[in-house]
Amino acid sequence: MIDKRTALLDKLVDYVLTEGLGAASLRPMAKAAGTSDRMLLYYFKDKDALIAEVLQHGAARLMAVFSAPGELEKLPREALARKLYNLMTSPDIWPYARLWLEIAAGAAGGDETLRDIGGAIGRGFMEWGGAQLDCAEADRAAEAARLLVTVEGMILLKSLGLDDVNAALR
Repeated sequence: MIDKRTALLDKLVDYVLTEGLGAASLRPMAKAAGTSDRMLLYYFKDKDALIAEVLQHGAARLMAVFSAPGELEKLPREALARKLYNLMTSPDIWPYARLWLEIAAGAAGGDETLRDIGGAIGRGFMEWGGAQLDCAEADRAAEAARLLVTVEGMILLKSLGLDDVNAALR
């Protein structure tokens, strides 16, 4: 059984995936979750804590999709990057990719909260990705970093309408 806090987080993740981080203020988020802004602050220390938990919960949901049985097997980096790109650009998962770009843009703009959250999500992805890579143990960390850079670069290219460039990479 899902507790109230987790149910709230699920609704809030859905809201942020649909509306984006720019719409993530207390009243609209509370309305989307079917509660009040005061109740959100009951469950979460402040807006920064709320956003942090929403983004972390969203990342955990995404990683659960990636880790579903039959989704991925150990592959060389290039093959795994293509497979992840296809997953990330599928209609159900693309909102997560857009949100990731928003996190990165906010972090680049100086938002320390988004930088911390994005860094943790990125490191979590590299840890997960490293476990999926078919490579020597000594190369795993560097290959996981290259995997992140490759997939994120491909997502950035897609978001800029450069699908032809991505097609040349696949």
